[in-house]
Amino acid sequence: MLDADFFRRWMTATSASVEREAERLTALDSPIGDADHGSNLRRGFAAVTVALEKEAPRTPGAVLILAGRQLISTVGGASGPLYGTLLRRTGKALGDAPEVGPEQLAEALRTGVDAVMQLGGAAPGDKTMIDALVPAVDALGDGFGAARAAAEQGAEATTPLQARKGRASYLGERSIGHQDPGATSAALLIAALGEADTDGE
Repeated sequence: MLDADFFRRWMTATSASVEREAERLTALDSPIGDADHGSNLRRGFAAVTVALEKEAPRTPGAVLILAGRQLISTVGGASGPLYGTLLRRTGKALGDAPEVGPEQLAEALRTGVDAVMQLGGAAPGDKTMIDALVPAVDALGDGFGAARAAAEQGAEATTPLQARKGRASYLGERSIGHQDPGATSAALLIAALGEADTDGE
């Protein structure tokens, strides 16, 4: 079972990963976005880490709701509302349970991903974070490692796509040949699940 400590570790591991990969995320964002994806997420997840240390929420749902709220208030551009919505909706779907199973997490995360699709109007194949998140949620039943692999493959598969949503869509065919930064950062979020799982799968 996964408790509040697991979810805190998940957010902390994501923050560390974003910190490590911030320059790569920004480099991916340079040709097709505002060249600020890495710096924005770095600031947002650093704020999440500080907030979790201060407030120490006691349930998995409360951890994610707090994290989502922090991202919405500290991250500029589209990333804040999208990641904030993902985590808040996932947290709300988990409810007040002190512990949740992997199946409940997968169901709740699907609710969060659906909320992101509704907010951004994106679907799989549009060259967005959805291209990493949907396959990850589909694979979560097979463990965190399977979800990580699916998310990374989904992110890499955005390279030949033409962007149909977000700032990159303004470039039309010039968006082809660039891996989507949002899908790449979403894959980092999913990969951090495995890092948080100190008991192994």
